[in-house]
Amino acid sequence: MLKTSLIHPEILRIIARAGHHSKILIADGNYPASTKRGPNAELVCLNLAPGVLTVAQVLRALLSAVPVDHVNTMGIPPDDPYAQQGEPPVWNEFRAVIAESGSALKLEPILKWDFYKHVESPDHVLTIQTADQALWGNVLLTMGCRIA
Repeated sequence: MLKTSLIHPEILRIIARAGHHSKILIADGNYPASTKRGPNAELVCLNLAPGVLTVAQVLRALLSAVPVDHVNTMGIPPDDPYAQQGEPPVWNEFRAVIAESGSALKLEPILKWDFYKHVESPDHVLTIQTADQALWGNVLLTMGCRIA
């Protein structure tokens, strides 16, 4: 049995082959995962029922298994009606998961259309589609290096 909290065989296979600068998208239930991904990315669907699984749950598992250099979320364009409401509440949940992992990483938003460009990069190796119902709940991880 593995010691990491991540035990999904397909996800482990993909991240084991990935390296420094590889990108992993944890997509919420609204993300267009079939069309917005990189040319080398594989798609793993974990969207069993609305709300099962969430982006935060998957983020927690991934942070237990891989080194991460950057954690980005999809930023809200200023002209979007949601922008007037401030930060989405789920972002604080992501910050809590990051802190809980022992990481000092900061959650860094990338505006929506630029976020899509980052995801469509050849470095994008994996999209994990969740059924998270939180708005603006997409997280893009950039893998780091294993040092020890």
